[in-house]
Amino acid sequence: TGQLVSDPNTGLYMLNEAGTAIQTIDGNSGVSLTSAAFSSAFGWFQYVLAIAVILFAFSTMISWSYYGLKAWTFLFGEGKTKEIVFKVIFCIFVVIGAAANLGPVIDFSDAAIFAMAVVNIIGLYFLMPIVKTELESYLSRLKSGEIKKYA
Repeated sequence: TGQLVSDPNTGLYMLNEAGTAIQTIDGNSGVSLTSAAFSSAFGWFQYVLAIAVILFAFSTMISWSYYGLKAWTFLFGEGKTKEIVFKVIFCIFVVIGAAANLGPVIDFSDAAIFAMAVVNIIGLYFLMPIVKTELESYLSRLKSGEIKKYA
């Protein structure tokens, strides 16, 4: 696509000065590099990619707000005031995330997901005997015909 810099003698890609990524012609990275690469073959692709990125960002914000609201109501209970407090905090973080550099935002979201995963894994460990009992009960009811098998 003519976007990446390669050594004409070896054909290997050249790294940037920091040695952390492949050097590009215009210094592009991320979505702009993808857009430039596909636009070199399909001139209209940059518009398709822009729409896809906007829709992905919007759907991500909606899903995170929904999951966050459900977690918030689980921790603090239901109520209009409590939901409004969460929504205001969420909107503040959306503005901060949009204004901040992408690296720290991604690092924060990764840390939040990791923290939730650790808590859930600990919970699963303690609930393992109950889950095992329920699974055995389900399988025995399935085998006896109490639960109909569809497939």
